Amino acid sequence: MTDESNPGKSSQPPTAALPATGQLLAASRSELGRVIAGQTEVIGQVLVAVLTQGHALLEGVPGIAKTLIVKSVGRLLSLGFQRVQGTPDLMPADILGTTMFRPGADTFSFHAGPVFTDLLLVDEINRMPPRTQAALLECMEERQVTSDGVQRPLPPWFTVFATENPIDFEGTYPLPEAQLDRFLLKIKVGYPAPDDERQMLERHHGASAANLIEDAKIQPLPAQLLAAARDEIRSIRVENDLYGYILDLVRRTREWPMLALGASPRAAISLLRVAQAFAAFEDRDYIIPDDVKRAVLPVLRHRILLKPEAELEGFDPDRVLNDVVAAVAVPRG
Repeated sequence: MTDESNPGKSSQPPTAALPATGQLLAASRSELGRVIAGQTEVIGQVLVAVLTQGHALLEGVPGIAKTLIVKSVGRLLSLGFQRVQGTPDLMPADILGTTMFRPGADTFSFHAGPVFTDLLLVDEINRMPPRTQAALLECMEERQVTSDGVQRPLPPWFTVFATENPIDFEGTYPLPEAQLDRFLLKIKVGYPAPDDERQMLERHHGASAANLIEDAKIQPLPAQLLAAARDEIRSIRVENDLYGYILDLVRRTREWPMLALGASPRAAISLLRVAQAFAAFEDRDYIIPDDVKRAVLPVLRHRILLKPEAELEGFDPDRVLNDVVAAVAVPRG
């Protein structure tokens, strides 16, 4: 299986086949590397979510730069950024916006909420009440907000990055399977390596976390480069036997003895889209089985449900998915 920890490992200059993607990856390594120490896997998968116009769930303990990564990527790609803190009393209008009466003008006007942005970071999404989670679901699926019967489209690059703690705490509302399935990726954010953590301390010496991005002076990329890279990824070739391979993997999860719930048809589409992005990150205009294998964990780990007896035996989604990948025959072409 290809090393998932290095999503942009190709260090060659942009080729004639994928010039925009190559330029974007080179810029992300040079510019983001001055702000974030390590976390190359996470940064790569955040870029995948933006380029494939999907949404991502980031799981990790507090204080490991989840917000900083998303905000830095937004600065690099010249995209707007807003952050919402999930709390038990957060109402739908707090994130969507509300219609307010304007005294003197005797008219009503809509005041847009933080959801009207390019990159929306929802911190601790599982602390939001179910009603607010449902309101966010429409934004993620339909890319619009309906207020007073009026449909208001969200920006074209609208992407939700939601964070949750890997440990269940009191006062949280588990995300329903329907909403989890709307997330293209579930990205696990771990602690940095010792050398990276030391580098982080050195960078923060004499500077505050709030000014770290400003101090780094990230050079934004032109908007047309992001759109060109997106189009290149969409055009990545897929051979017929790889369609079959993707479907075999997804369908096998539905009959796996350790699973109470397998992956949905939407999961197969997501697996294809992410495999295309991984192929482009390797500077290829076609996907291979390793691209699909590499996409399995981040795409499927949040879409399956283990049986209670499997959890008692110490299984977790990643372990089960690795077993599924090992059991499905790889196409030989």
